[in-house]
Amino acid sequence: MIDIQKIRADFPILNQQVNGKPLVYFDNGATAQKPLVVIDAIEKYYKEINANIHRGVHTLSQLATDAYEVSRNAIQKHVNAKHNHEIIFTAGTTFGINLVANGFAALLKEGDEVMVSHLEHHSNIVPWQLLCERTGAKLVVIPMNDKGELNLEEFEKLLSDNVKVVAVNHISNALGTVNPIKEIIKKAHKVGAAVLIDGAQAAPHLKPDVQDLDCDFYAFSGHKVCGPTGIGVLYGKEEWLRKLPPYQGGGEMIAEVTFEKTTYADLPHKFEAGTPNIAGGIVLGTAIDYLNEVGFDNIAVYEQELLDYATEKLLQIEGLRIYGTSEHKASVISFNIEGIHPYDIGTIVDKLGVAVRTGHHCAQPIMQYFNIPGTIRASFAFYNTKEEIDIFVEAVKKAKTMLS
Repeated sequence: MIDIQKIRADFPILNQQVNGKPLVYFDNGATAQKPLVVIDAIEKYYKEINANIHRGVHTLSQLATDAYEVSRNAIQKHVNAKHNHEIIFTAGTTFGINLVANGFAALLKEGDEVMVSHLEHHSNIVPWQLLCERTGAKLVVIPMNDKGELNLEEFEKLLSDNVKVVAVNHISNALGTVNPIKEIIKKAHKVGAAVLIDGAQAAPHLKPDVQDLDCDFYAFSGHKVCGPTGIGVLYGKEEWLRKLPPYQGGGEMIAEVTFEKTTYADLPHKFEAGTPNIAGGIVLGTAIDYLNEVGFDNIAVYEQELLDYATEKLLQIEGLRIYGTSEHKASVISFNIEGIHPYDIGTIVDKLGVAVRTGHHCAQPIMQYFNIPGTIRASFAFYNTKEEIDIFVEAVKKAKTMLS
């Protein structure tokens, strides 16, 4: 069970005012706030052990290396990867997806197919479009329905031996839909396709068990799980990581370099060229540990309460429509009010201290499906409260009155 006052005390940013009003932060889908333990860990790294890793014999380098690899082990355990070398540190989800898509350029040919869904963030569309342009492969799209769910019957019809990669998100950033990825992975594997899961929106809400899911790749970002920006994780099955060529060349990712030929380092270093975001990698482990202490089961129960409460309150506002009405949703509500542009609502509620996201949320195909310019998105985290939702709902009502 969540002790909300204790939790909120861990997040100093929540105690401030914005535009003269107490901050209500409902833009967690874009980035999560950081607890003191994470902020302190960043400071500790730079004050006490700042040094490059894996290369130095001196004490600070060894301390930094140990802390970095301890974090890798923590993340391995968190996602239940079979090996710690299946955990690749990246700059974020986008980097991880691009790494995989770039690698498949060496494996695909004209006539092959890459499948994405209508629910994807641009980061899980554009890299695959670029891959198809390079290889002559065809991009195939799993359609969605009016509830914001994927059409699994059509997905099965689209599957064939030509499909080499299926890339779908675990949870939609724009609608909050939780996709049935275990079923998707199983069916994709029957035709021999590799499966990449964009876990950016799922990782803050649940613990992905990559062995149980049997996904080939799973990517997520540190900043959405209360960690720093500029750090992320790509899990990849060992067999696939060995097949893919390196994404970048440089230091650390080599075994031996001559002007005639270079041989590459073993996993995970093959994909970690150059000096990494050392502080980010270390502190990501701190953030994951913090979330596990709170407990993902506790987070899930509490955030469902917030979602149900906010949904009920918002639907009492005349003319308000929620987009994304799947029974399986994360704590995200995307909505519009008839006749009012979402940007205008977002601007007014910000003046009242409420932070929400407006626009297409880097998911323009979803907005095109509904024939709208964008939505107002309120995304809740385990440190939010029902009292904040009340403030938010009143702010939306006031914005509606002013703009009607």
